[in-house]
Amino acid sequence: MSQPTPSSSSSSGNCSLNGHVLSIQSHVVHGYVGNRSAVFPLQLLGFEVDFINSVQFSNHTGYRNGWKGQTLSGDELALLFEGLQMNNLEGSYTHLLTGYIGSESFLQNILHIHDKLIERNPNLIYVCDPVLGDAGKLYVPEKLIQIYREKVLNRATVITPNQFEAETLSGKKIKNEQDALDVIDLFHKEPYNIPVVVLTSAEFEGDKENLTLYASNKKTQKKYRIKFKRLPGTFTGTGDVKTLAGIQAVLEKTPTGEELRLIESRFVLMDPPIKYKAEQI
Repeated sequence: MSQPTPSSSSSSGNCSLNGHVLSIQSHVVHGYVGNRSAVFPLQLLGFEVDFINSVQFSNHTGYRNGWKGQTLSGDELALLFEGLQMNNLEGSYTHLLTGYIGSESFLQNILHIHDKLIERNPNLIYVCDPVLGDAGKLYVPEKLIQIYREKVLNRATVITPNQFEAETLSGKKIKNEQDALDVIDLFHKEPYNIPVVVLTSAEFEGDKENLTLYASNKKTQKKYRIKFKRLPGTFTGTGDVKTLAGIQAVLEKTPTGEELRLIESRFVLMDPPIKYKAEQI
């Protein structure tokens, strides 16, 4: 993440060396997804993180016997943010990070929060992880897709979709590298005008052993690729950690099918080994 200077600070003066993040994502009591995956690595990297949990579940939804928990409504989100405003606490945020959002009212209130934060800090960086689904399956109501297209993407500074999410939002299939680059260019153009696009994982026909990450900066017109080996097994919460070198190191410590070993991996998250280097395209 970049390190902008806020135009005004809160009365608490609470801003770390690298920035002050408001993270609005899911939460689980046991395991690591959403805020449980994102907050700790960000803190290790020197960011102050305030977080709002869009849902609070006992465990992630992939467990065989299900889960229990609560979902925060749009009105409840608005109430929490109103409390921050009452105490002048929203002025120090340098970054807004959003992940899983399960309802239309919640997503609409995210837009309101973004706009209020921009009023306080025009340099705010909005990192949007458009958590819609994966492997051909939607996790959210279909009506949210249009809201992302029409109202969310054009507010984002950075988006980090996976392949399925990029295809869903663009309406275009990604079968090869040129398709991936075309979709990235689409997000850079009107009506979205997204400055930075990170396609977090793309799998191409004929290559089941590797995944490719693409990153593109609209201003510099530079694109990069990082090809990395697909690790065997199924893991949950990897998209929330956000750093390729870091997540590869975490996965190497995590037995397949189990929760991410974030605490055991704290040192490699702070100083990840460089196994893969970006190539400019």
